[in-house]
Amino acid sequence: MEDDSTIRTGVVRALTERGHTVVSAATAMEGLKQAVSEKPDVLLLDLGLPDADGREMLRMLRAVSQVPVIVVTARRAEREIVQALDAGADDYVVKPYGADQIDARIRAVLRRFGTGAPVPDRDAAVSVGGLRIDPRTRQSTLDGVPLDLTPREFDLLYFLAVRQGEVVSKRDLLAEVWQLPYRGADKTVDVHLSWLRRKLGETAQEPRYLHTVRRVGVRLAAP
Repeated sequence: MEDDSTIRTGVVRALTERGHTVVSAATAMEGLKQAVSEKPDVLLLDLGLPDADGREMLRMLRAVSQVPVIVVTARRAEREIVQALDAGADDYVVKPYGADQIDARIRAVLRRFGTGAPVPDRDAAVSVGGLRIDPRTRQSTLDGVPLDLTPREFDLLYFLAVRQGEVVSKRDLLAEVWQLPYRGADKTVDVHLSWLRRKLGETAQEPRYLHTVRRVGVRLAAP
């Protein structure tokens, strides 16, 4: 939640480029409604909102949600920091700040609260439509026909399969499958998804299993 439209637009753009799905609000009441309806993984909160003080917003939010909150504000006095943390904030960042710092703070909060991408059960075979992926034997089939996948393609397909129906961001795919930090221009995921589509007999324009959700990520689902 940020009332300055220039800052808000910049934060949304920077976090989107880093693989996050972002919803913004300019007022406390709008943000409170979105926190309840959208159920975000983490919330960034400016203390200087036009319709309510940020600390009051925190108290109202904590009455209806336990979403992790990172305060991002120009207020740097120790008293302000203590009051915000006591009101329910989980982290506190003073402006000006860089997008990489905010991204790192978000990842740290998500690790602490266990709200990041779930870890798949590496012992369980998964079926999605005609797809079957067995991590124990490292074998996969499509409509009973074995798929010739590289080790990385197999890991990527299995990671998506255990989350079938969910939209998974490129950031999460790079972090979990490749164990790499997300870089906005990185095409590694796109290339491997293209190879996977070819082996599944589909294209991005005519998907069967792998569906791209523009500016968000990819979803694997049965046809």
